[in-house]
Amino acid sequence: MILSCNPNMDKVSSDCPYPGCFFCVMKEGNPSKRRASILKFFRELPAQDDDGQVLPISGLWNTAMAHPNDPEFIELGIFECMAALIWKGLKNRRWLSHDQNIYIPYYAAHIIGSYTMNMEEFAESAVHAGVIPPLVELLRGRLTWVEQRVAVRALGHLATYASTFPAVASHGEILELSIQLAMSSLEIVYSHFYQYVDRRLSYHCDLLTRGMGGVEMESRKAEEWASQLQCWSLQLINCFAFKPEFLPTICKPEFLTKLPGMWGGLVNENSPAGIGLLRTICHHKLGRGPVASCPGIIESLCNIARSSDDWQYMTIDCLLWLLQDPSTCHKVIDKAVPALVDLAEITTLGDHKKFGDSIVNVLEECVQSQGTGRNAFSNRTKELIEELLNSRQRLKWEKNMPKEDLHIKQAAALVVKLEGNSLFSSGNISGAASKYSEALALCPMRSKKERVVLYSNRAQCHLLLQQPLAAISDATRALCLHNPLNRHAKSLWRRAQAYDMLGLAKESLLDAILFINECSQSNDPDLSLRQNKVPDYAERLVKKQMRAAWLFREAAIKHGGVHCEGDAGDIYGRETDDSEWETASESDIGNDGRDEMGNDDDDDEDDDDSEWKNDDERKEKYDKSSMKDLKHGYNVQLAEDEP
Repeated sequence: MILSCNPNMDKVSSDCPYPGCFFCVMKEGNPSKRRASILKFFRELPAQDDDGQVLPISGLWNTAMAHPNDPEFIELGIFECMAALIWKGLKNRRWLSHDQNIYIPYYAAHIIGSYTMNMEEFAESAVHAGVIPPLVELLRGRLTWVEQRVAVRALGHLATYASTFPAVASHGEILELSIQLAMSSLEIVYSHFYQYVDRRLSYHCDLLTRGMGGVEMESRKAEEWASQLQCWSLQLINCFAFKPEFLPTICKPEFLTKLPGMWGGLVNENSPAGIGLLRTICHHKLGRGPVASCPGIIESLCNIARSSDDWQYMTIDCLLWLLQDPSTCHKVIDKAVPALVDLAEITTLGDHKKFGDSIVNVLEECVQSQGTGRNAFSNRTKELIEELLNSRQRLKWEKNMPKEDLHIKQAAALVVKLEGNSLFSSGNISGAASKYSEALALCPMRSKKERVVLYSNRAQCHLLLQQPLAAISDATRALCLHNPLNRHAKSLWRRAQAYDMLGLAKESLLDAILFINECSQSNDPDLSLRQNKVPDYAERLVKKQMRAAWLFREAAIKHGGVHCEGDAGDIYGRETDDSEWETASESDIGNDGRDEMGNDDDDDEDDDDSEWKNDDERKEKYDKSSMKDLKHGYNVQLAEDEP
């Protein structure tokens, strides 16, 4: 195994002037001498004060990342050496500030995290070597946020294994520190690094960019690392959440209510973040009670369940578990049922097979058990479940119907849909929505393509009638019916607009991005991206939502705006007015907006729609400029036989 971090390593001569030089040691051809020299190096390094110590440490860092499963250095004492170096940096600030030693605690903690990432036996060796106490001190913030990041990463790996978790848990402050870090990490990175370019520590900049790139690259990497700091803190908390005895500490309202908003962002999309932790919490009865007592969490779970979020299935799991628990069902059912009914025709979602059947079975159980007063729910909720169960019964009946009868029903549905299209084109949006509802009642359940079109058309009517909740419902139903799941471009765009009307930036952003992706692969001339150019209306919405969902947005508002130069701050940090919406080129705009797919169900969500219309605060968000994009941004005529 050869370290490659030193570009001059191959040029080290046999008469190297530095006795015990690590790079010379690594070139030793005799295996026994090499092992003895490495062992000696690890034992003596923490006591040395020579310049240039960061070179072999950075070499070890490279090796640990490239070969995390190689046992050689583990057997020779690398964990003891790294723990001692962290302690030295914490206790001897004079040494830490000398030469380039400021980098060493970071590298040491990173090396520990890399070697404990995959191998439980390595993690056991690390615990026996005493790495946890110095990592806890870094977690406290004894140095800076960059060392906190690698410390929480390493502790998260150690907490993953059954054999080493007790050692981590024995340090009671780790859980509390992780919770505080998860809540404050974004603000810490913003205020301590991102906000003021001229105050950035040079070694932070070097670590972030490896000496490549300027201010803009530093800012983008800082956002990525801030997200990792938060997500890795949540991952560490998640290890504790599997143990019921820690749930009372985790399930405090001030922390729980923030979890749905903790996401990896576009820079760390592979982490389930707050949703993943909520799923673990909801898996246990002790966790479900506190979650059910926070209405805002349930509402967020419903929104994410009806979105393009990669962790959609986790939120559905949470809602189903809360409904199956008699002690929490009555608290969440009225909020959860509308979302779950919209999702009931999902077939496969990730590794979940027949997910829709699971939803239907749970809702059916809710109806059967609602006899007791405690589990009673609203009439509207009961109606939604009964409609769903009736549709399932209708599907069974249709299986036994002659094909000729099904063809007649399908033809009748088509005639009614065409009537709806005509009403829509003439400006009678409500009438068109009613026709689409009538067509849905006629259309055979198995005619999924036709039902996708009808739901999507009706969703557009809801948009034009300023009924975003109903639009989200219908667009979601269309997306669940579509094959592949969640890939119907027109429904994605409509739901993105509806979420925008409600001020839900993340959900709108994810749908808008997926819409653009689908357009890039579409054969539909109305959707395909001409000359690979993203439509202006979609680009405007994405930019708007990226600003609103920006990871540092709350911190920037709290600390008085962004003082960062470069694109990262300009694009995401600064508030902009709506002038870019008002001056959109008229070439991107249709006539009066009635050429678009429109849909509305007068009987669906009446209470919510009237609440929207009477809510002045929300209506301010739905301003004139965004109405222009709503009407004209998607300049596609109603298609009679849309795929």
